[in-house]
Amino acid sequence: MKQLISAAGRLVRQFPRTHLLLSMVLLGGVILIAFRPDSTETTPERVQPISLPERAAPAPKPQTASKPEPATPQWQTLTVESGDSLSSLLHPLGIGAGQIDALLKGDDKLKRLTRLRPGEALEVIVSDSGSLTNVRYHPSKVETLTARLTGGGWNVRLSQREYQKQTRFAQADITGSLFLAGAAAGITDRLTMQLANLFAWDVDFALDIRKGDRFRILYEELYLDGEKVGEGDILMAEFWNQGRHLTAFRYETLSGDVEYLNIKGDSMRKEFIRTPVAFSRVSSRFNPGRKHPVLNRIRAHKGTDYAAPSGTPIKAAGDGKVIFAGVKGGYGNVIILKHGQIYTTLYAHMRSFAKGIRVGKRVTQGQTIGYVGSSGLATGPHLHYEFRINGVHRNPQTVPLPKARGINDNERAEFLIAANRLKAQMTLFSEASTLASSDVF
Repeated sequence: MKQLISAAGRLVRQFPRTHLLLSMVLLGGVILIAFRPDSTETTPERVQPISLPERAAPAPKPQTASKPEPATPQWQTLTVESGDSLSSLLHPLGIGAGQIDALLKGDDKLKRLTRLRPGEALEVIVSDSGSLTNVRYHPSKVETLTARLTGGGWNVRLSQREYQKQTRFAQADITGSLFLAGAAAGITDRLTMQLANLFAWDVDFALDIRKGDRFRILYEELYLDGEKVGEGDILMAEFWNQGRHLTAFRYETLSGDVEYLNIKGDSMRKEFIRTPVAFSRVSSRFNPGRKHPVLNRIRAHKGTDYAAPSGTPIKAAGDGKVIFAGVKGGYGNVIILKHGQIYTTLYAHMRSFAKGIRVGKRVTQGQTIGYVGSSGLATGPHLHYEFRINGVHRNPQTVPLPKARGINDNERAEFLIAANRLKAQMTLFSEASTLASSDVF
């Protein structure tokens, strides 16, 4: 600092007065610079307004690798082959007997899984822990049975699609057997059998059929998605047999039961069917003076013999109760049924009894009770059938059969409307068929 003041004095002495002012200004500037604090900062002469930059979007957080979601168990399709059972299908998937037993006991509808047929498919879902959780099965083309395991057990649902139905007509003259006539008419054996069953209480198809008999029927064809998948029920049937004209109409009652009735509203079903063996041959009729083929002496034949192949099913002639099932002398294996208070029927020479048939067992009309054989004094396989009223033998082919109950009086008017509608349809189809036949020729 002293050097600065000394330097200033020298300047005053050396320069004239005119230059004194300029020197003072310069000297002041030097002093200001000398006394400026040491700093690296610079102060702008004019403060400018500060504009803040726009806030940038936060940088994305770096993603960490997440654990993959567990895969959802998928449906597996199991195709049923010959000899397969529910157990044999599920065991390879790790499903044990305990789970299978719990499934079958989960709902009565699931019992159908014990009747799997070759070619069918069973769909299942098995969890990662090895538990059976879902089952799907199609018992028929229109039915779907689904079961899902919940905390409360198996939740089961049986859904059903509706068939589209079309009415069809068929007719034929009988020149040989009923089955041949049915084939000529273009109907299946199933429909032919249904036709025979409709009139089984009035016509013995092993004995009463004659050349020249004829029939005509209205029936349903069943379709799914425009494709024919089968045949439904006969809606109306007419049968001409040895001059008799028999007619049957299908009718669903208010209670939901399906009945086949004649035009009066009486049931086509009697208390008994005439023939307990389908489409067999009568080998020996009711004959009190017949010579026994084995004993070779006169011995009354108090029933009717139906020759049929060994193993042919034998049907109960009516609803009843088994009062005897066992061996009875020359009759061999025998079943006796009691029907109501006064009627009994006897079935002899059987090869074996149907499963579950025993004394005290109740049976329904048409139920298989045994199989044709040649036990006892028999020359070949056949059924010996007896019909008794109050213990007295009657000819099974000619005995008048009591009628089953028909339509209720409060439904008779509605039934007649439905029956007459079917009659009109039958007439139209028959006339159209006749015209088509005449056009051909």
